[in-house]
Formats: sequence, C-alpha cells, structure tokens
Amino acid sequence: MCNLYRLTKAADAVAALFRARTSAAPNFAAEIYPGYPGLVVAEGEVRAMNWGFPLVLKSKKTGAPLKPKPVNNTREDKLHTGFWIDSFRHRRCLIPVTAWAEAEGAKGSMTRTWYSLPDDDLFAVAGIWRPTAEWGNAYSMVMVDGCDQMADVHDRMPTILSRDDWDRWTTGTPDEALALCRVYSEPLIVDRTDEPWFKRSSSAASATLL
Repeated sequence: MCNLYRLTKAADAVAALFRARTSAAPNFAAEIYPGYPGLVVAEGEVRAMNWGFPLVLKSKKTGAPLKPKPVNNTREDKLHTGFWIDSFRHRRCLIPVTAWAEAEGAKGSMTRTWYSLPDDDLFAVAGIWRPTAEWGNAYSMVMVDGCDQMADVHDRMPTILSRDDWDRWTTGTPDEALALCRVYSEPLIVDRTDEPWFKRSSSAASATLL
C-alpha cells in the first residue's frame, strides 16, 4: 500500500511528457500524502486533485458524521465493487510519480524505503478519480501484488503502466484496463534511508485502503 510518493517535476514537464494540456500552475508538494493535493493526468489535462476518496464514517456514540478519511489506495480486485466501480468504468487517470515509499522496520522506529524505476525519473501509475462534495475532485491509486523486490517490505505496490499502455488505461474498455493491473516484472531501484516514516501527524497515519 502506498501512503507517500514523490513528484519532483513541475506541471509543465508533466504536461510535456504526457502530451497533456495544462491551463494553470497547480499547487502541490514534492512529497504527497493522503488527503493532500497531487497531480493527475485526466481527460488529457494535467490537474491538481486531492489524494484519496472521502470515506465518511459515523460516530458510534452519537451517530453524527465524522471527519472524512482519505481512501487513497484501491486493490485491483475491488475495482468492480460499489465504492469504486463508477470511477473505474468512467474516470480513469494517470498519476505521475518519481518514486514511492513504504515503511520498513519495527513499529515505532520505521523508516522510509523508496522505490523508483532505473531508466525513468517520471513514470505513470494507474489511478481513478471522481468529483466529491467534501474535497472537490479526488483520486485514488490502484494497487496490485508486490513484486519480488518488495517482498520483504510490503505485499502490495502501485500499478506501474508502461508508456505503450497509457492510452489503453485511460480510454480502453474496463476489461482492457483491468488486464493492465499486473505485477511489475522489471527491476526497481530500492533506496533504504534513515528518514523516519512519521514526520508529520497528518501523513500516512490517516491513510485508508479498501
């Protein structure tokens, strides 16, 4: 499950690589956390959206709605279920990524291990998006089984799309898109760091996967 990733390229560089339109200079941070803005390529345009679909729960004591939680990841085997199905069928997007991180180590002292591609400093991860009343447009990252290089850290990873598959993910049929949700078979760069996983109270601790 991915709860933190980097995008170190500016919006115009993203637009050039993905041959997409950009009408403004969207605001986003280089490190992107659930519940905060990131860039996506949707409907041929680079857009800033909130990372995570809002999940509104109710208080067990009062029954009142609680603050929404960002559901920032979805499993590929859940794409045809009720929470995701409309977005998967009608609103698939590309998420530009430089690297993503996983937490590694003992609880309470976990550090950040970063994963990236050897020959691409910017690549695309499969995503879906939808309008929301709570946060405006929001997106979620599609996850598949982790590859062998990730086996000692996590059993899930983002769905990495080759350039030849970008159009098929966004404009193909749902069956064609689902066929692209497969384990990544190419080598990864693995960067184990001493960075503490929890650097801010509002980051990965609030992430949710359905």
